[in-house]
Amino acid sequence: MTLKNTICCLLTVFTLMHASSAKSQEMDKMWGESIVKLRADDAERGQLFADGNYAMFIHWGIYSQLANEVDGKTYYGIGEWIMNPRMAGIPIPRYRELAKTFNPVKFDAMAIAQLAKDAGMKYIIITAKHHDGFAMYHSKANKFNIGDASPIKLDPMKELAEACQKQGLGFGFYYSHNQDWTFPGGGNGPKQDSQGNPATFDDYFEKKCLPQVKEITSEYGPIVLVWFDTPGNMPKKYVQELVDVVRKNQPKALVSGRAGHNLGDYQSLGDMEVPHRNVEGLWEAVDTTNDSWGYAWYDENWKTPEEILHRLIACVARGGTYMLNIGPRGDGSVPERAAASLRSSGDWIKRHPQVVYATEASPWQHALPWGDVTVKGNRMFLSVFKWPASGKLYLPGLQTEIRSAKLLDGDNANPVEFESVGTWTRFSLPQCAPDDLVSVIEVDLAGAPEADPTWGLDPEVATEILAEFASVSGATQNYKRWMEKFGEWKHVIEVTDWPTGDEETPGKASWEIDVVVPGDYQVALSYAGEGRLVWGVAIEGGQSIQNQQNASHVYQSFPIGWLNFPKAGRYTVSASCLDGDVKTGSLKSITFTPIHQ
Repeated sequence: MTLKNTICCLLTVFTLMHASSAKSQEMDKMWGESIVKLRADDAERGQLFADGNYAMFIHWGIYSQLANEVDGKTYYGIGEWIMNPRMAGIPIPRYRELAKTFNPVKFDAMAIAQLAKDAGMKYIIITAKHHDGFAMYHSKANKFNIGDASPIKLDPMKELAEACQKQGLGFGFYYSHNQDWTFPGGGNGPKQDSQGNPATFDDYFEKKCLPQVKEITSEYGPIVLVWFDTPGNMPKKYVQELVDVVRKNQPKALVSGRAGHNLGDYQSLGDMEVPHRNVEGLWEAVDTTNDSWGYAWYDENWKTPEEILHRLIACVARGGTYMLNIGPRGDGSVPERAAASLRSSGDWIKRHPQVVYATEASPWQHALPWGDVTVKGNRMFLSVFKWPASGKLYLPGLQTEIRSAKLLDGDNANPVEFESVGTWTRFSLPQCAPDDLVSVIEVDLAGAPEADPTWGLDPEVATEILAEFASVSGATQNYKRWMEKFGEWKHVIEVTDWPTGDEETPGKASWEIDVVVPGDYQVALSYAGEGRLVWGVAIEGGQSIQNQQNASHVYQSFPIGWLNFPKAGRYTVSASCLDGDVKTGSLKSITFTPIHQ
């Protein structure tokens, strides 16, 4: 996958976090992110992408057999960058020698295609060439490929393309069009050829990049997508030429937004980024089953089936699609725990396909405390991750009449009683959830759903409201990214840069909230910072609380106190960092937990 090659992995998390604004801008430039919409006359090309909503990404190459270990030393981070100086710094001649030992005897194209189908995915995108320059197919344009440089004689890309066709899956390629660390003139590659002559980007583009893109778009049957990556400073004329090749050879294929220069068909968000609010246009989130894209021997931090579904449904409910990566081992086999999680979540999708496929975004424009909502015509699907122990599920601000509701339980659909409570709807449910992963309530409406996106305080489960939904005054609302490990990206919108005590008016992050059940709620703030910080939380025209808590370099949740909402209705609640090293205070969210007495 992608990564900014100027950040040292030995930096501390705190340093990365507080230097992240400029680095995020650099990543935007490298990734080539842009908000683009599929043109109306090209709608057919995007149908699978828009309706499928779920895909498999595969990162696989020479780096997979190294598995993040070189000369007995483990390098923690994304494996496909192992040869880069920011990781192991493997010299080009040695990396080329490693190709001679790359012999994936356990590669089974049909098994991988079957896994994708079992997982409920609709297409597969695999690395034809990553930044290391090694082609995972039989390339005539350059000898550094799996056919000429490795013992294996089969073309794994040919086999996977055929397997996808047999399984009824779409197929496409990832191709690193700018970066090539082993070919003279490629992005971040050698500046001279083997004879010591200066090499230019033209040399790389004309001799390798362009011919290989012609190969992958003409020799592997119909493909649904070409996933270009990290355009960096690549001039527009080169990107346009590549896009023209795709349009000519695969007129129904999409081009990723990371092609650069607004020449892609859709927006690709940052690595491992699942948005918290609806995103307009056609877009995807790219994620991985653990913390690395390429296989890393130590990385057993697998996403559970519930987490996969949570992130998938969140993307669909925000209006996008989700592409989830696996990293096969060097021998071609897929890690068993990753496969098990994918199959388990896929079994759920088979039971509830209407929740995921060809659906529209939630009218609330954000998740709800107990789960999320997807829409198909006049029907809503409430995916309940946090089942209310009381059997009462609250839905705030629905403005469309409900005709009926039913709880989906296998082949059964049991009617659900509901009633209006002010502007809220309360559903009466059994005390036990019918599904171990995610339970679904189907709601039939009198028309297309409309909802008030104001955050409601749920009276049964905790309500966390992120700082990105706040109105901010006297402080700064800032988007930042940082790496937990090299290439393991985290994302947050924070409120920070609070005014010191010398200021007459404290900074505020304010949220409008809707309360359906009055009473006491426990308030907690999730924040990072230095030393002990004093925070205040206040209801406009009502109670205020103040407390001192310690701070950490990473985000943690700290209790502040109880707030009382005396009656049902709308309130404005604000949080302020009042004392201590307030400039370091980074507020991530506020959480309200109902107090049952």
